[in-house]
Amino acid sequence: MKFKYTLIFMLGIAQIASAQHKYERESKIDKADFPNSAYLLIEDYLKDAKHVRFYQETDSTKKSYEAKFKKGRLHYSVEFDEQGRLEDVEFKIKERDIPNDAWGTIQFYLDEKHGKHRVKKIQQQYPLPDKKSVEKTLHNAFQNLILPEVNYELIFSTKEKNGFQEYEGLFDSEGHLIRLRKVFPPSYDHVLY
Repeated sequence: MKFKYTLIFMLGIAQIASAQHKYERESKIDKADFPNSAYLLIEDYLKDAKHVRFYQETDSTKKSYEAKFKKGRLHYSVEFDEQGRLEDVEFKIKERDIPNDAWGTIQFYLDEKHGKHRVKKIQQQYPLPDKKSVEKTLHNAFQNLILPEVNYELIFSTKEKNGFQEYEGLFDSEGHLIRLRKVFPPSYDHVLY
C-alpha cells in the first residue's frame, strides 16, 4: 500500500515537472567578465586544470556564470549565480559510475515514461545545500565523493509523436526524479521570441 502511494506521488511530480522547459543560451566570456568573487572561490582548483573557459548562461528564468575545465580525467563545470555565489559543481560521468541501485531506478523511470530513449550526457552534480557549505561542497566535488546529496543530471532524447525531443532530467542519489525539463536547441530562438 505504501509503495502504491509513493508511486502515485512520484508520477504526479513527474507530470508537474514535465511542464517545465529549458531555453538556454551559453556564450563564452573573458575572465575579466567573470565575477571576481566566483573566480576567487575556484582559483586554487584551477592551478593544474586544462582548457579553462568562462561562460555566461542565460535561460528562461535566470542568468548565471560557469567555469568549465578539465582536471585530471574529469570535465568540470562550476556554476555561479549573477552575484557570483556558488550554485553547484558538476562533472561528466558514465553510467557505470552511478551506483547500480540508483541507475536501476533511473533506467526504470526512463523505460516507463520515455520508452525508446538515448542518454546523451550524464553529469554528477554537487548542489550547494546552504550558503555556509561552499568550501565543503567544492571539496566534496573535487574529491569525487559519493554522498547522499549528490544528484545526477541526464540529457536524453526520446521519440515522441512529432519526432525526437531532448530532455534534461535531474535525479537524486537514489535515482528518483527531481525535475524534468524539455531542452530546445538555440536555433529555436527565432520561433520562441
